[in-house]
Amino acid sequence: MSTTKYIFVTGGVTSSLGKGIISSSIAKLLVARGFSVTIQKLDPYINIDPGTLNPYEHGECFVTEDGAETDLDLGHYERFSNVPTSQANNVTTGVIYQSVITKERKGEFLGETVQVIPHITDEIKYRIKLLATRFPYDFIITEIGGTVGDIESQPFIEAVRQLRWELGRNCVVVHLTLVPYLAAAGELKTKPTQHSVKTLLEFGVQPDIIVCRSEKHLTEGIRHKIALFCNVAPSSVIECIDAESIYDVPILMRNENLDLEILQKTLMPSDSVPDLTDWEQFLYAMKHPAGEVTIGLVGKYVELKDAYKSINESFIHAGTTNGVKVKVQTFHSEFINESNVAEKLGDLDGILVAPGFGERGIEGKITAIKYVREHNIPFFGICLGMQCAVIEFGRNVLGLEGAHSTEFNKSTPYPVIDMMEIQKQISGLGGTMRLGAYPCKLEPGSHIMDIYKAENISERHRHRFEFNNEYLDMYRKAGMMPVGINEKDNLVEIVELTGHPWFIGVQFHPEFKSTVAHPHPLFVSFVKAAKDYAAR
Repeated sequence: MSTTKYIFVTGGVTSSLGKGIISSSIAKLLVARGFSVTIQKLDPYINIDPGTLNPYEHGECFVTEDGAETDLDLGHYERFSNVPTSQANNVTTGVIYQSVITKERKGEFLGETVQVIPHITDEIKYRIKLLATRFPYDFIITEIGGTVGDIESQPFIEAVRQLRWELGRNCVVVHLTLVPYLAAAGELKTKPTQHSVKTLLEFGVQPDIIVCRSEKHLTEGIRHKIALFCNVAPSSVIECIDAESIYDVPILMRNENLDLEILQKTLMPSDSVPDLTDWEQFLYAMKHPAGEVTIGLVGKYVELKDAYKSINESFIHAGTTNGVKVKVQTFHSEFINESNVAEKLGDLDGILVAPGFGERGIEGKITAIKYVREHNIPFFGICLGMQCAVIEFGRNVLGLEGAHSTEFNKSTPYPVIDMMEIQKQISGLGGTMRLGAYPCKLEPGSHIMDIYKAENISERHRHRFEFNNEYLDMYRKAGMMPVGINEKDNLVEIVELTGHPWFIGVQFHPEFKSTVAHPHPLFVSFVKAAKDYAAR
């Protein structure tokens, strides 16, 4: 189809209602009907991207194939739709203003006074439409970050207002809102939704569909009341009741005919039926596991729910594939030491040491790895987790006392983890990092090659420091094998330990590529190893 349709998803009343999940669910339903779909996120913060943000500020930083550091919602987009995203799928206020100011400095506005309207809004509209120039998508879903009424979001809402007039029936606005239940009154209350839509109307945007988050089912009377006060048809008032899992939401939205409403309003064919057979099978398997395994996640942000979002979701995918529920037990690495490591980790079926930056909690990660190595507990190290495994092995097996990463100790006598020389010449935090997808060749006959069933793979990266090849032969002879190599730069990407049931460290982030349709093979194999360990 030649004309791309645009779906805008806004949110009202409060943050964290789940615009990303609604956007992802819409995408899943449309893809299941045979349409080509992509999703983008417009974030109202002034940072260029979340790459330099502390996880406590913004949760996990998701990385795309082309190396963009993006909002964690893009992870949901990929996990639901199985469609890769890119740098163009996440745009911040910082990117918009940076681009406009750069153009102004180059004289591209011919001496005009640069203003929010039209210059900023034109740039926003350009970014929204950019994806359609790269691929003829049937639908582009654009999630507007923040809550309607926020000062930061106003230029984005204004851009939506303009696009509604420009695109006509090729555009639809879905507004996610809250219908709270007041226990004292025993009633659902529509007033917050009415005020939220009123605020949107004050900015000139009439929502076409209203999705109502609620802990109780909406009555027909409530639906008609919202429709009457918010200028929509009753069929366009969609119930989104609290779900047991985020993966239930596409099914709930299908049952509410959300995709059908969108197709009818955008004059798109609606005679097909979304094929969600595989999704429903996944849901059934997820909710009816044959057993349970407990895996410890050792990290420094474990008290923050969204810091390891992709890892937790990857465990759900892998657990379902293995017919078990993965119970993830978190451990703050800062509080792990030799005196308590056995008590904390001794009853686990597997341990994952998480990625991260900074020195805090490093020694706890190293202590945890030493324990699982010596006790043959399945171990999975991701990024910094792999580097800590290299440090631990150097100290406790190779006898390299004081071995460390130069990230944490520039004067270490044994810099087994170091920054590449070429990276040292680059300025700017982002520039020194390896970001996005890089190729990796696997060692024939290795455990890792048996897991991937391939010799050449590609995985996403987000790190600065590397295995120091000066120590490569020493590690190989002692049994820590470099079984995955980036041949272009001769970088060690994967290590595995001989004589251990499952001990693998990877420099990349496999969690970024795990989806419902394609659970990542490393997570699937790791959970199977934990399952086998639990049954010993």
